[in-house]
Amino acid sequence: MSVSVNPQLHFTGPVRILVVEDNEIARKHLRQLLQTNCHYEVDSVSDVHKALAALEQNSYSLVLTDLRLPGGSGLDLIRTIQERRLPVTTIVMTGFGSIDDAVQAIRLGAYDFLTKPTDIDNLRLVIERALRERSLQNELATLRAQLQKNYAFHNVLSKNPRMHGIFELINNLGHTTTTVLIEGETGTGKEQVARAIHEASCNRSGPLVAVNCAALPETLLESELFGHEKGAFTNAVSQRKGRFEAADKGTIFLDEVGDVPAAMQAKLLRVLQERCFERVGGTDKIEVDVRVVTATNRPLRRLVKKGTFREDLYYRINVVRIELPPLRERLEDIPLLATHFMQKYAPQGETPKQIDPAAMQVLLNYRWPGNIRELENVIERACVTSREQMIEVNDLPTELVQPAPAKMPSAVSLDKPLPDLLREATATIEQQYLRQALKRAHGNVVRTAKISGLSRRSITAKIAEYGIDRTLYRENGEL
Repeated sequence: MSVSVNPQLHFTGPVRILVVEDNEIARKHLRQLLQTNCHYEVDSVSDVHKALAALEQNSYSLVLTDLRLPGGSGLDLIRTIQERRLPVTTIVMTGFGSIDDAVQAIRLGAYDFLTKPTDIDNLRLVIERALRERSLQNELATLRAQLQKNYAFHNVLSKNPRMHGIFELINNLGHTTTTVLIEGETGTGKEQVARAIHEASCNRSGPLVAVNCAALPETLLESELFGHEKGAFTNAVSQRKGRFEAADKGTIFLDEVGDVPAAMQAKLLRVLQERCFERVGGTDKIEVDVRVVTATNRPLRRLVKKGTFREDLYYRINVVRIELPPLRERLEDIPLLATHFMQKYAPQGETPKQIDPAAMQVLLNYRWPGNIRELENVIERACVTSREQMIEVNDLPTELVQPAPAKMPSAVSLDKPLPDLLREATATIEQQYLRQALKRAHGNVVRTAKISGLSRRSITAKIAEYGIDRTLYRENGEL
């Protein structure tokens, strides 16, 4: 009888298994049994010393070990694997007389134990479960490495080509004091980008000071920004420095700048032009050396046309504009960000949770109107409410699993020329169509081309143009 493979398991290459058994007949029999599966490459050794040598020389997904071994025990092997943090899953093989030792092995980190003589069906099920979990652990480890190595720019995480273009722009801004305007929907990470701009500024020795302009009433905003003198108004019992002074030699981040009242807009314009101001109730001019970064979740050009935002101030803050894409246009970032948030919300000293592939697909299918902030909230909630180490579909909010149908826009914006709007609408439809076709074709370009009626070359070009990650849609190693 052979050990069959669950067709849902995803193999990117041969699975290497190490058998550690001192009985030569049992060792050969188990090795032959496993090798009937074309996905398995099986090595076998007779003692702990040889097992550790093999683990140092090769990368294994699974170790099947007896407990009674020459030169040490299976418990010693498991303990060493844990101490060296080797990325391998261990299954214990034991006789009926050593069940207590098997339980101890589980406590040390073994995945499961099998009693001798080995039941073939049980062996198959245990190996499949262990390999599935090992595959998820390896994927999680890869994502963590990517977070630190390939896709982290200061405090911003992304593997999206548009975001990488923004990273390059931020690097170019590092040697300047240019004023920057960041536009993007709520929750797209505008403050994180502002921090990245500040951290990339090699000539900024001062701090980053953030001000949420929408959270402060007009009567307090001027005092918050510019400070006040003693006695300037009721309760002004002492002199107070404002945010601009606090940000001297650094960066001031004005979030939701579109909500600044008209009277304050004129004073803000003067500060940007002259780099000086007076405290409320004072007459002395205070000069500051500060980079100004502003952000808004509403297009300022539309506010200018409505007459609620000064045109001269708009041009003053719109020297360099960064437009952050919403999360629905950065699907390849969802696994990366979810992994980061699972690490963030893991209790100290505990292993971060993992996401079941089906649950990850739900995250990829959702539109994310709240963008990264909403994703963070969902992952935090799942980490708290999930009782298991694996986050399943039923651990996610109902609105993600059963989203309401998307509504068509009731009006067309006149802020952009019609050709620009048509290009954007076409690009949006193309991306949605391609992602659905890739999902149906499991990431296969040839089948995607047949579904869409386009050539393989056209599909490949569009995948590259929109920065779509085909690996998100693959199954069973398909290309």
